[in-house]
Amino acid sequence: MLKGINQWCYPAGTPLEKVFEYSRDAGFDAVELNVNEPGDVGLTMETTKDEALQIVELASSYGLKLRSISTALLWKLPLSHRSESVREQGRQVVEKQLELAETMGIDTVLVVPGVVDENTSYEECYDRSRIELEKLIPLAEEYQVNIGIENVWNKFLLSPLEMARYIDEFQSDYVGAYFDVGNVLLFGYPEQWIRILGERIKKVHVKDFSTAVGNINGFVPLLAGDVNWLEVYKALVEIGYEDPITAELTPYQIDPFSLADETANDMERILKLGKEYLEKGGVGSDANS
Repeated sequence: MLKGINQWCYPAGTPLEKVFEYSRDAGFDAVELNVNEPGDVGLTMETTKDEALQIVELASSYGLKLRSISTALLWKLPLSHRSESVREQGRQVVEKQLELAETMGIDTVLVVPGVVDENTSYEECYDRSRIELEKLIPLAEEYQVNIGIENVWNKFLLSPLEMARYIDEFQSDYVGAYFDVGNVLLFGYPEQWIRILGERIKKVHVKDFSTAVGNINGFVPLLAGDVNWLEVYKALVEIGYEDPITAELTPYQIDPFSLADETANDMERILKLGKEYLEKGGVGSDANS
């Protein structure tokens, strides 16, 4: 597995040159970029093909791979929204992700499928998001880029069995899961999700979570929470996952760039201890030691 870090782990406005420099120096193999509003740093809804290729060259000059593209825009423009206009704008965001990924040689885009709230029922979120994603599948298949459905705190797809069914209903090899380890800890066990989702998993996000806090403030650095990292590693090996595990953490307010160093070290420890755990038969070790 490769060590990856999301652009969001750095303070807003950090130039890509610095994102790549700090990521390389910390020992990461890959960086995940995000599609942002026009005028922001890095990839945006207005990024041209030439600009995207220049970013690929820049990452390569730092010895870094680009393996996935994320975005926060679908929280504002959910594919489940009751307004057809909003859903169309959300679909345009995913289309832009897919176009950029194809240009940049990236095989997966992260998609938040929808949001359940007081204005959108669970059933409406399921049906609307499915309809909108079906419209995007032909483009994903043409570009050979995966749509990775992420499990997030959107009150939707709350079990691995449901998420597996939701993905399978599309009947496309280019729709899968972008699995976030820390996001399920409040109501499940990530290693169980991994085994159920299996080969549907296209990419993986890693963060840790403290169940004692139990709310949005419970997300913590790797190894500081309650994720059973050894069992998570074991489950990923079992399903044959070999792509990046990508950190998605909140930047530090003081000395924010130290987060990259600490996270890379934590990842290296997880991978090292995970291998040792498997060599011992996967028993007899404290997962967070």
